[in-house]
Amino acid sequence: MNLHEILKKIENLSPLPETIVEIEKYKRKEEKEIDELNEIINKDALLVTTILKIANSAMFGFRSRVETPKRAISLLGINFVISVAISTASQKIIISSLSSYGLSNDDFKNSSSLSLALTNLWLNKLDPELRDSLLLATLLQDIGKFIISDVLISNDKAKEFLKKLEDKTKSIEEIEKEFFGFSSSYVTAQIFKHWNLSSNLINSIEFIDNPKSASEDYKKKSMILDVIKTATDIRNPLSKDAVNKAIEKAKEYNLNYKSLEESIKKLKNRIEK
Repeated sequence: MNLHEILKKIENLSPLPETIVEIEKYKRKEEKEIDELNEIINKDALLVTTILKIANSAMFGFRSRVETPKRAISLLGINFVISVAISTASQKIIISSLSSYGLSNDDFKNSSSLSLALTNLWLNKLDPELRDSLLLATLLQDIGKFIISDVLISNDKAKEFLKKLEDKTKSIEEIEKEFFGFSSSYVTAQIFKHWNLSSNLINSIEFIDNPKSASEDYKKKSMILDVIKTATDIRNPLSKDAVNKAIEKAKEYNLNYKSLEESIKKLKNRIEK
């Protein structure tokens, strides 16, 4: 197993669908009209269903039911909905099996949704612009695990990898590096390069496992993504251990950990209701 095998898998991925190409063009416009985005989204039934499902989830706690994509865009924001749309299309192309990790696709979706909600809560008042630039990254930062899982299965290494994961003293990323020399974050960044997505997305994700090695322009973004990924650990999202580790990382990175604690508490309360 090597980088060439991973890159070959990525090269064989289908291109993003036309709807997402349209959304990417729309995203680059200086003036963005809700009606135009609504029109694009309504062309894709899966996007409509996903956006409404997220808008009506307990994680966002809107008082009345959201019935239309246009209403969802108004409540969640244009950049938020764009991130969900691109994420939905990406997952449709890539998602196969996470059996090598002892996880299900629902585990991935749950962790991604929690990451999105936590990013929104934590950064909403602190820095809305930074929040918008990281929403898609928080949704998709673990998607490289599907490629890694496929390669492990095709090389009959899935059981060996799963056995290693039983060692709770090591993170998933450390074990990925033992087998491949790099983590799933690096793989995710290569997927986004293949799809010609923004350099902001690629550079923010590539260094999640070692944010201090990122360039100054992306260091803070990688640090935030690392904290979010830690708190919403795909194996035990928002568990006591995951939250404590995330808060310690926020302190180490000199991020606003008090606001993070409050956001996690608020998110947990919404889910438990």
